[in-house]
Amino acid sequence: MYDLIIIGAGPAGISAAYHAKQAGLDYLVIEKGLIGNTIYNYPVGLTVFSTTNELEFNEGDLKPAREKPTREELLSYYVRFVLDNEINIHTEETVLNCKSPRVSKGDRRKLEVSPLLTRGLSQTDGSFLVKTDKAEYFASNVLFALGAMDYPRKLNVPGENLPHVFDLFRETYPWVKKKALIIGGGNSAGEAALFLAQEGADTTLAIFRDDWENNDPKQGCIKYWVKQPLEHELNEHCLNLFFLGKVIEIREREVELENENGERVVMENDVVFVLIGSDADLSLMKGLGVATEQGKYGEVPVYDPETFETNIPGIYVAGHFTNQRHIKGAIDGGKAAVGGICQNRSTQNSN
Repeated sequence: MYDLIIIGAGPAGISAAYHAKQAGLDYLVIEKGLIGNTIYNYPVGLTVFSTTNELEFNEGDLKPAREKPTREELLSYYVRFVLDNEINIHTEETVLNCKSPRVSKGDRRKLEVSPLLTRGLSQTDGSFLVKTDKAEYFASNVLFALGAMDYPRKLNVPGENLPHVFDLFRETYPWVKKKALIIGGGNSAGEAALFLAQEGADTTLAIFRDDWENNDPKQGCIKYWVKQPLEHELNEHCLNLFFLGKVIEIREREVELENENGERVVMENDVVFVLIGSDADLSLMKGLGVATEQGKYGEVPVYDPETFETNIPGIYVAGHFTNQRHIKGAIDGGKAAVGGICQNRSTQNSN
């Protein structure tokens, strides 16, 4: 029986677990991948352009060799933080379901409850049953701190499932001297195009003109520290830019595109990276009755901006499930959620 189960061991989940331990809560972190799994899926050798104070849990803990840490330095820092603080994490364990007999603060609708959960609640004070592929747990509170990289957006065009089409970019070297097409208009697409062009791939970035010419970082465009070296690669003729209208079809050795003027173009191709963003999976929370709304980056749960508690008492969110998707916001959100749980416990005890 836990005071808090945290789903996800990224920056938000680690932060919440650290503060839960400090607060004396009985907690458990469940992660389907590895510690810092989102960071692990960054491109190999990537420099993380956030400042150290936006990435660390305690000021001065992160000490990169240069001004900004690499993917490897940041991942090592998060893993070492977990080990040094003896944070209770189960890795490579997947949450399959989460159920509760609680009702919404808003419409007070009753939720479906399994017989197993009912039996468990007759023996404990728990409010939630969290079922994984390895075990079942009861908890008074659940924090959803999952990333979104496991749920990439799709083009929904013929050929998207061919073996040479990827929705994640990890490294350049398999594609040296090969024809690489990157489809996307954000930072991930820009970084992939830059790395591939710099390391000798015949690289084309297919991007909407508005995404390329937009210089407002708040609109999800390619950040200036990636855009500037991309422009250099263009000037050196190491990178091709294709102003995209839409993708028509991906075939085994070629891709058919439509440019911004509606003209169809067929390109020879060896590998395609579809990097058009990702969305957090809200299905578990919706099953609990959590309300959602349109946020800055898409659909998000309705939550208290101070405590990060949703409309379902005891269900909290942090990281990619909120409007605070950057690492700094995720770390702060995990801490705030634990603060909200402690505040609720204090109020309940006083009553």
